[in-house]
Amino acid sequence: MSHLYDSWDADYKTPFGAVRLGRVCYFTIRLPKEVTPDFAPSLVLFRTGFKERFIHMRRVREEDDCIVWGCGYIPKFIGVHYYYFAYIVNNERFYIKKTAGHIGNLNDGDLFQLTVYDDDLKTPDFLKGGIMYQIFPDRFAKSGKVHEGIPAGRVIREDWGGTPFYKPDENGHVWNNDYFGGDLAGIQEKLPYLKDLGVTCIYLNPIFESHENHRYNTANYRKVDPLLGTNDDFRELCREAGKLGISVILDGVFSHTGADSVYFNKFGRYENLGAYQSQDSPYYPWYTFYRYPDEYEAWWGIDTLPNVQENNLEYTNFICGEGGVLDYWLSLGAAGFRLDVADELPDDFLDNLRIRVKKCGQEKIVIGEVWEDASNKEAYGVKRRYLLGAQLDSVMNYPFREAIIQYIKGMSGRDFQLGIMTILENYPKEIVDVLMNFVSTHDIERAINRFGGENCDDKSKDWMAERYLSEEQYDRGKSMLKAAMALMFYLPGVPSIYYGDEAGLQGYKDPFNRRCYPWGHEDQELIAYTKELGRIRRAHRVFRDGRLKFFRTQDDVMMFSRRYERQAILICVNRSAQEQQVTFPAGEFQPDRCEHGSIQDRTITIAPYDYTVVVCVPAASE
Repeated sequence: MSHLYDSWDADYKTPFGAVRLGRVCYFTIRLPKEVTPDFAPSLVLFRTGFKERFIHMRRVREEDDCIVWGCGYIPKFIGVHYYYFAYIVNNERFYIKKTAGHIGNLNDGDLFQLTVYDDDLKTPDFLKGGIMYQIFPDRFAKSGKVHEGIPAGRVIREDWGGTPFYKPDENGHVWNNDYFGGDLAGIQEKLPYLKDLGVTCIYLNPIFESHENHRYNTANYRKVDPLLGTNDDFRELCREAGKLGISVILDGVFSHTGADSVYFNKFGRYENLGAYQSQDSPYYPWYTFYRYPDEYEAWWGIDTLPNVQENNLEYTNFICGEGGVLDYWLSLGAAGFRLDVADELPDDFLDNLRIRVKKCGQEKIVIGEVWEDASNKEAYGVKRRYLLGAQLDSVMNYPFREAIIQYIKGMSGRDFQLGIMTILENYPKEIVDVLMNFVSTHDIERAINRFGGENCDDKSKDWMAERYLSEEQYDRGKSMLKAAMALMFYLPGVPSIYYGDEAGLQGYKDPFNRRCYPWGHEDQELIAYTKELGRIRRAHRVFRDGRLKFFRTQDDVMMFSRRYERQAILICVNRSAQEQQVTFPAGEFQPDRCEHGSIQDRTITIAPYDYTVVVCVPAASE
């Protein structure tokens, strides 16, 4: 007998992972023959805040050393369910609970999770099988176009590639008021480069008028920041990108505004009455003041970022109403929104936001910034329901990122597989297929620094500012980054390249991870490597929504397959500095040809920090 229960194995649970509302899910346990329950075992299942349900199992069959018990369950409620199994022998109760992430163990262990989502959940097709490219707009490409109406208080820099300002003023405030001049026209000029890289979707960090270079302190939700261009420039970017098969997603920052904004107007920049200036302002009800006007609720206590009351009817309508902010930018060509700090947006607001976005087209996408497992996340005492069908299509996949980074740095293959499979088990597959996978973003140090450099967690900004990798560190970081990118491109979900990662751009934490793209100084070998990853990904249907299966091998080689119907691709990634060889696994597929790397007589060879891709065909016995 293999196990009492294994939630990853179709012999114990089918279908794998999350299930649609109203669809039957089958559970099977195996008890040793010498175990004779007083009554039939039960599946015990519940949702948080509700009573347990006991679903009796029936004897299915006898195997060599065990009795197989099974039952079917048709969920009637959307939500995260938890379950275990129970049986009684001689009036003593026994439990089968979770250990090792998915194995049923007697008495000791955790509860298994069953995510039940709306039967109507369907995520946009345009992103599936694609490649995303994240751009911090001020730092990617500068067109040289003259822009008018530049707000006062900005430092316009001419040293493209210089170190971003980071030192605080005498009051300890960092103003982030230096701009390198990257703009929408510059991005448009680089569309052929992105197309050649294989990109199918651009994710732009905020582009709305704001008075800091990161633009997360929105000043005007309906206007492109003048240094980036105009609203018409955005429309043209979307139109020209669309001609190349590239969509554009915007960053939506809806939990707070800037203090220096049309709405709050703390510094009197704008002619209208802001909430800070008058309680008669139409925007006053958006904010929470403790002692008017100088004490107010602010994002993480940062007084330049006053929080909004998202469920205030006027604010909700302003963003989510007909003709509101969402409507406007989608009408100009945006393919959807990535939502900043999604866990700080209340459920009602997220519900309204999704309704409005989907009214503009079912193919419009909503992606949330969530750093943890988004299926069971609790925020501010509330069990969130991001992935159940009424809110998000996707999330930023930080759990994958950390698993990839840790594996490349030496974590066991078993722990890596557990990290990946836990997300695949907990998330609806429709959402898995559009997960935003990455190894770097604007909020974390670049992966090449994480791999090749020193740990910066306890280091000062002064330490990070002018610190670059040595040649030896760069070579090590680049090699490990390449192996990490292979995992990012070939695991389920959508790879997201943080601008410049493919060119060898370095950077520790914010703002040094936001340096200018090194045009004319790119690592061309790394760019070619990235293009090859993209070519292979786009060439095979399995990378769009094919299921994942891991194979056991030594820790330094991660072997897995992606399969769709009778098509299969086997991928082997070598995280070590030595060439590795593994044997093609026995089973229902046999090797046909190599897309990258080599295979001979069922022996797969993987170069150091490289990968091998084997195209497979059904075995002759099928």
